[in-house]
Amino acid sequence: QVRLTESGGGAAQSGESLRLSCVASGSISYITYMAWFRQAPGKEREWVATMWTEGSATYYHASVKGRFTISTDNPKSTVYLQMDTLKPEDTAMYYCASRPVNYGKGDLYSPMGYAYWGQGTQVTVSS
Repeated sequence: QVRLTESGGGAAQSGESLRLSCVASGSISYITYMAWFRQAPGKEREWVATMWTEGSATYYHASVKGRFTISTDNPKSTVYLQMDTLKPEDTAMYYCASRPVNYGKGDLYSPMGYAYWGQGTQVTVSS
């Protein structure tokens, strides 16, 4: 089992920045990917970014590429999402997720591809 805890959400004005953090605990040695998703009211959960914990590969949704950066200082235990040039459409609950080794469900870009989830942290961007 892996426990994920997000922090760092809050309110921002359009154009400002926020940094989200996700701390993993438990059986973290089995984690191969860490990701961020978001879900706005009335919408489906949307993939934002993914990091491969065994190397430096990162992947981004087109809507955030160039504005958001996923990073880590300890790949299997902590991941960050630096969000720059925020827009009102970035308003959502942001969730951290992890995919363990040999997890055969879904893919890297869908919620089904991740076994463990945090409780979420709210980001609200006003214009």
